[in-house]
Amino acid sequence: MRVSLKYRFVGLTGTNGAGKGEAAAFLKERGYRYYSLSDVIREELAARGEEPSRDNLIRAGNELRRLHGPDVLARRVAEKARPPAVIDSIRNSAEVARLRRLEGFVLVALDAPLETRFERVRSRGRDESASTLEEFRRKEELERAGDESSQQLEKCLAEADFLVWNDGGIADLRRKLEELLT
Repeated sequence: MRVSLKYRFVGLTGTNGAGKGEAAAFLKERGYRYYSLSDVIREELAARGEEPSRDNLIRAGNELRRLHGPDVLARRVAEKARPPAVIDSIRNSAEVARLRRLEGFVLVALDAPLETRFERVRSRGRDESASTLEEFRRKEELERAGDESSQQLEKCLAEADFLVWNDGGIADLRRKLEELLT
């Protein structure tokens, strides 16, 4: 079943390993163009000759926000985003505010139990810079409550129009998203 294009722009925020990538894939299959605020940071890291590790992404994103304003990533994506579009990796409340200027924007937050997310992240095989559950928890605490130039996941989760609790498998997530978006 194809999801109707009820929303022109669907923003995704949420905790690491909560299913944002799967949600984005679901929307792309249904005709949404894909944009990611993290891709803006990856481009910056590539220009600097740096690896796109999780720590480097966080550091460079925070640097860009300090130098060019806390909504810089959202501004850069909003300039090129064309509907229907999914906009991934929203992690700062100023980014949310900037993207809310787009007509038909809705913010969807994804979350799941900490242990579930840790296992998902470990199975990805990427450099997440957290080899234990406790390291994963500590890193997330930093991402949840930063200042205006940092990641503010807690604020973004609170500002979401919808919260999807992704404690099941991919089929369950897709069912929840379909219900939400139709």
